[in-house]
Amino acid sequence: MNRRRTTVAVAAAGVAAGVVGLGVLAMPAGAGPAPVLPEVGAQELVESVLTAEPAAFGGSIQVDNNLGVPALAGVPQLGDGESKARMWTDGQGRTRLQLPSGNSERTLVNDGSTLWLWNSAEQKVTKLPASERTAEQKVADPVSAAREVVTAVEKYSDVSVDGTARVANRSAYELVLAPKPDERTVLREVRVAVDSELRVPLRVSVLTNGATDPAAQIGFTDFQAGAQDASLFTFTPPANAEVVEGEAKGERRGPDSAQAEKLAQASGLKTVGEGWDTVLVAKAGPDVLAQLGQGAREGGFGKRVDGIEGRSDSRPPWARASEGSTEQGSEESGRRGRGLDPQQLLAQLGKPVSGDWGTGTLITTRVGSALIASDGRVALGAVPEQVLVEAIGQVK
Repeated sequence: MNRRRTTVAVAAAGVAAGVVGLGVLAMPAGAGPAPVLPEVGAQELVESVLTAEPAAFGGSIQVDNNLGVPALAGVPQLGDGESKARMWTDGQGRTRLQLPSGNSERTLVNDGSTLWLWNSAEQKVTKLPASERTAEQKVADPVSAAREVVTAVEKYSDVSVDGTARVANRSAYELVLAPKPDERTVLREVRVAVDSELRVPLRVSVLTNGATDPAAQIGFTDFQAGAQDASLFTFTPPANAEVVEGEAKGERRGPDSAQAEKLAQASGLKTVGEGWDTVLVAKAGPDVLAQLGQGAREGGFGKRVDGIEGRSDSRPPWARASEGSTEQGSEESGRRGRGLDPQQLLAQLGKPVSGDWGTGTLITTRVGSALIASDGRVALGAVPEQVLVEAIGQVK
């Protein structure tokens, strides 16, 4: 499988995979007049973003889904809404990320040798290798998100610099990547606010055709450049916490990397097309669908969905216990909680469609769509429905 083309599909198109918990982000633009900065060429700015030396900094991040994904009780991360995070880095690989949620919090600390995941709601600490990357880190890190998108779509884009902006009280250039005219996509452009001094991406926005507000965006609301308190990059498990070595069920959103690799091999995951209109296609048999349902449940994706598991629970996945329901009527709810029926979930998320290609479900967001055929074929991309139909016809 062509890794670069798959990255394009995931970074530029696969935001539609928000239907399985990978929704992206949005925040208001920074206040204040646009700063006056020296002119810089588009390619020069792109190169500076991709080659900038790692910098030490800390800051607050605001994230907000505005994808047009149907709101499901028990799966709040799929619907529109906002959340916040804090992150720090020493510029040498050590990082700290805090994800508050009501009265609880998840904290991720990479001390250079170990990645610590602290879940205050469950009083659990998970230890992983420092090289591990969790879903939370990928979603809540504007710097990594922006660099990945720029790398993925630059080749297929008209790249320009559209003036300047002030983000988190920092002066920034507005880098714009727009699909070339022959690209068939529902996306209009990706905008990256690049810090004028450090060349660190401060904000990344995804805009769709026919809309003025970003459908997806992530960025800093405050940003402090320079050395950070060294104690932020150390972690000592609380005295009463359960400490788990390696991978722990429920600590990730979705299947882990090993599960993902197995699913990709089993389903024959591949790409159709190139650039912004790249489509990910696969054919998932009953065993793969069962693994997806189980992975979604263990990752906190579909703990309880009205009409599927009997009652609503609006708390985010890291604020819910991993065991089945213990309330009144828990026997039936708990039994169904052992697995998530993918077909029932699809019925909640999408609409039935049919054509020469067969029958299935179409799930649509502001940034793309997913077509899931009844026989297990899947097509996903930031493209119109017709492009998905053409792609799914190539899956045997």
